[in-house]
Amino acid sequence: MIGLGSYAFFWQQSDRVPEPLGLIEAFERTRELGVGLFQVIDYDPLLRMSQAELAAAASEARRLGLRIELGTKGVQPSHLTTFLRLAELFDAELVRSMVFAPGFRPTLDEAAGYLRTALRDYEAAGVTLALETYEQLPSADLVALVERVGSERLGICLDPANTVAGLELPRDVIERCAPHTRNIHVKDFAFARQEGWVGFTYSGAPLGEGLHDYPRMRAAVDPDARGINEIVEHWLPWQGDPDTTVATEIAWTDTALHYLRSNP
Repeated sequence: MIGLGSYAFFWQQSDRVPEPLGLIEAFERTRELGVGLFQVIDYDPLLRMSQAELAAAASEARRLGLRIELGTKGVQPSHLTTFLRLAELFDAELVRSMVFAPGFRPTLDEAAGYLRTALRDYEAAGVTLALETYEQLPSADLVALVERVGSERLGICLDPANTVAGLELPRDVIERCAPHTRNIHVKDFAFARQEGWVGFTYSGAPLGEGLHDYPRMRAAVDPDARGINEIVEHWLPWQGDPDTTVATEIAWTDTALHYLRSNP
């Protein structure tokens, strides 16, 4: 199933624009685009919302017929329990996280212990925890951690764009992580020469116009057969002013949805 995530609304929800979208408004925009899934991910206001505000957002998602997934960082059992409670409130079946979080960098032995503790409740609730691929942790170590914990409710959120900064080739990460993938982040990426031809900028691109071999990823993971959702994200640099940036972000989302719907 195709979904949109908070990173598809990164600038639209940013304080750098005059009237940033709230969570419910992002839900409504998602539904207007004919999309039935939204991943609330790394959305800082979520943990500051009151119980009444959270209940209202969950109720609106249900009214819109919108499925919800959640995303955070870290594997501390207490933190993962907080997100399990939020998942239950939103009827979410998946929580994405990362092994490391700001100020929290466990050893892999510690991470395995934390995950075993937290996953008891995830297993009982039928909620999947998907750990994302990214540059701070080699994908081989991530796969080894998932296999070591050995829970049917633990898998990988595959985002090959992130791992390039760790000098891993996206195709290698895809092949290595495909058997354990439970969620996919879809965004394109490219290198561009910096002004003066000294160095490169690694950044986002409209889906289908960058270096991401999306057909190869689909072939390796087979998301439709396995019921794996694909969440649209962007790495869109600031475009100089709010209006241009927001318009470009909206255009990139339209491009991504057209590409995904045209390449099933």
